Amino acid sequence: MDYVSSDAPAPGAGGTDLLLPHGSRGVKVVIVGGFGVGKTTMVGSVSEIPPLTTEERMTQAGVGIDDNPGVAGKNTTTVAMDFGRISINRELILYLFGTPGQERFWFLWNGIFEGALGAVVLVDTRQIEVCFEVITRLEDRRVPFVVAVNAFPDAPQYPVPELRTALALSESVPIVTCDARDRASCRDALLSLMVYLCTLAAQETA
Repeated sequence: MDYVSSDAPAPGAGGTDLLLPHGSRGVKVVIVGGFGVGKTTMVGSVSEIPPLTTEERMTQAGVGIDDNPGVAGKNTTTVAMDFGRISINRELILYLFGTPGQERFWFLWNGIFEGALGAVVLVDTRQIEVCFEVITRLEDRRVPFVVAVNAFPDAPQYPVPELRTALALSESVPIVTCDARDRASCRDALLSLMVYLCTLAAQETA
C-alpha cells in the first residue's frame, strides 16, 4: 500500500465532505487498551489532522480507582474518546477512534465500536494483565484485531511466542511492536491491521 502524507491536496469546496475526499473510502478503526498504554499518544502521533481529544485532569476522586503503578506521573485521562484520521492511500482513509482505558468508561464502547472494521490493541508489557478483558470483549464482539506492543523505554521485552501464550491468542492474530510517539511506527501498526483484514476477507471468499 502506498502511503499518502498529510501534504496531499485538500478536497475542493462545493459540498465535498472534508473528512472524506471524493473517490475515497472511509474505514473506522478503534484503538483500545488499558489505562495509560498510549492510545491518545498514538492517535495524536499518526493523525494527519489536529486530533480531537477528551482528556481531563485527574482529581482526588480517582485516587484508588485510576491508580496504575506502570504509569506513574500520569495526571490526565480520556473520558470519552480520541479521534484522528490518516490516509493510507488516495482511495483509503482510516478514521481512528481511541477508547477510554478505565473499565468505568467502557459503557461508551457500544457507540464507539458501531461500524468499526477492526481494532488495534495497544499493550504495555509492564501491565500486560490489563488487556485481558479488552481482548475478551473484542472476541465477544467478533471484532478483528491486531496487538501492538508499545515500546516503553523501561518496559520488559518478551518474544512474540511468549506474548501470544500470555494473551491466549491464536496463531492468526498479528503481534507487532510500535512506538506510540512515532508517526511512521504507528502507521505501520495500522497497516498490519489492514493487511490482516484483507487476509480475513480473502479467506471468507475462498
